[in-house]
Amino acid sequence: MIASDLDGTIIGRDGKISDRTVRAFKDAASAGVEIVFVTGRPPRWLDPLRSRLGHEGKVICSNGAVIYDLATSEVLTARALPHRNIFAAREAILHLHPTTTFAAETTTGFLLEPGFVDSGSVELLDGITPRPLAESLTEADAVVKFLARGKDQDPDAFLADVQPAVNQLVSVTRSSPTVALLEMAQPGINKAVTLAEYAQSLRIDPQDVVAFGDMPNDIEMLEWAGHGYAMGSGHPEAIGAARYRAPDFADDGVAQVIEARLAELDGL
Repeated sequence: MIASDLDGTIIGRDGKISDRTVRAFKDAASAGVEIVFVTGRPPRWLDPLRSRLGHEGKVICSNGAVIYDLATSEVLTARALPHRNIFAAREAILHLHPTTTFAAETTTGFLLEPGFVDSGSVELLDGITPRPLAESLTEADAVVKFLARGKDQDPDAFLADVQPAVNQLVSVTRSSPTVALLEMAQPGINKAVTLAEYAQSLRIDPQDVVAFGDMPNDIEMLEWAGHGYAMGSGHPEAIGAARYRAPDFADDGVAQVIEARLAELDGL
């Protein structure tokens, strides 16, 4: 099995996947390798997988909180955060950093508070009206990712400061390389937990999993997989956690590793 993160791993800031990477994944699939993508993205941001890779399989989304079927456009499983945890974490973060703004990813959409995004962003263009979560969040909303955006904060320092204050309420990580954006889920949920369950359902051993990632939200996955590759261009903590290092994203690092491993299989 190949389990790959998306942004910073195979998708660039321009939203594109290179031709070489597309070929590598298609060659792996043709060789009978199970492919699963494991991302912090919500289901509504998976178009590159369809348009460039033609992928129609399962995708582990929202840092492990959701399993989504691209073939049927259906949420198969969702682990939602209790609303009481969301509001308790919100208050704890505001106590530390009063200018923090918040948003919530649900199984059916996106809710954001005033100030969370800049005017004219894609969220606003999609017709979402910013409102306090206390007003917009309903009992029917299944929140799979709660987000906190710091103002003028160092991303790593923001995570280190907030994590001890909320770790009994939520699991917290980050994936943006430049923005102080925290991503929170149900306690105990991360990419590795859901990937392990998915692999077990297919009777695939961790030792037979090659995983790729580049940011702190990939650390548990890279540690769990028998062959966890951090991107050479990735976050130092991800590089430190992984057993192996792939070349930089700009050098099609994932494609290079896949090509080399497929060549080894051909030589057996």
